[in-house]
Amino acid sequence: MKRKSHITLDDIAKKLKVSRVTVSKALRGHPDISEKTAKRIRKTASDLGYSPNFIARNLSARQSNMLGVVIPKVAHFFFGSVIESIYNTAFENNYETILTVSQENAERERKHIQTLVSMRVDGIIISISQQTRDTEIFKWIKKMGIHVVFVDRMPEPPVPGFSSVMVDDRGGAFNAVEQAIKVGYRQIGFVGGNPLVSIGKNRLLGFEQAMKEHDVPIKREWIVHSGFGKDDGYAGFKKLYQSGKLPEFVFAVTYPVALGMYEAAKELGLRIPEDVDVICFGDSDVNRFLSPSLSCVHQPTQELGTKAVQMILEMIRKPDEVREQHVEIPTELILRETCIRKTPQLVESLNPIGEKKIA
Repeated sequence: MKRKSHITLDDIAKKLKVSRVTVSKALRGHPDISEKTAKRIRKTASDLGYSPNFIARNLSARQSNMLGVVIPKVAHFFFGSVIESIYNTAFENNYETILTVSQENAERERKHIQTLVSMRVDGIIISISQQTRDTEIFKWIKKMGIHVVFVDRMPEPPVPGFSSVMVDDRGGAFNAVEQAIKVGYRQIGFVGGNPLVSIGKNRLLGFEQAMKEHDVPIKREWIVHSGFGKDDGYAGFKKLYQSGKLPEFVFAVTYPVALGMYEAAKELGLRIPEDVDVICFGDSDVNRFLSPSLSCVHQPTQELGTKAVQMILEMIRKPDEVREQHVEIPTELILRETCIRKTPQLVESLNPIGEKKIA
């Protein structure tokens, strides 16, 4: 079937025997055009199947009113919630959002960035893949005059001149591990993450800080870097199990990592929290279906997305005032059915939905 050609402003003008400028003004609601004429033009445009060519418009306009977003995963509670917040905040500010997904692949991430730049987006919000090492692509975006804000993840070491919005990864990890120590655990392991990505590095630092401040020995064989996904948690826990003696408690670097650990533990015939206890960084709306439900470090996803958009819009609107900013948003510790078994009073203090929040 032959593809239908795009209807242009010239086509509408020719049909109605008016100027192209008149058609353009009418479709933009310009006060120069009478309501009667504008109505006739809008009807003809609709009948002909006209739709605005935003890409062509961007070639002549100084701003496209479009933001690009690059994230590692979309089938993920954390990123899904952040994306929704980005979209809503952008929409409220008359901006469209173009979403791309790297699938944790650095090359795919690079191609997505190039595509977004070619589409003349005004800014790009990026959460890097766990494979990303080369930071030249980000410097290239900046040279193209496009603003960038990193959200949740950024390269390690940080790239000078770029802004970011993160949660307090180090503090959140510290609080989670300290909670485990407070309820009596001394043999504590760490599964997941990548120290070359900001969240992997900072959550490990928080883990180590809590252990050192409470004089709990750190066993390097109980620190397994495996990534941020469910498969990584599964493989990481299996590696931990095969290393010899299993720790009595494990800090999982993300919620998907913890899910992978649950699966591996079940396969190995281990019970959570009786044989090995767990707490994780990150939450999910499906947690209520998990047995036992996971205690976790809760991240303010809505605030992350909103702040990222606010920062990038400020850069776009006030380019002469752009300065490097690093915003860190506090986390909250939520106790459920893990990380409490050694303290019966904590079990009794859970609210009717089975959790206790600790700011």
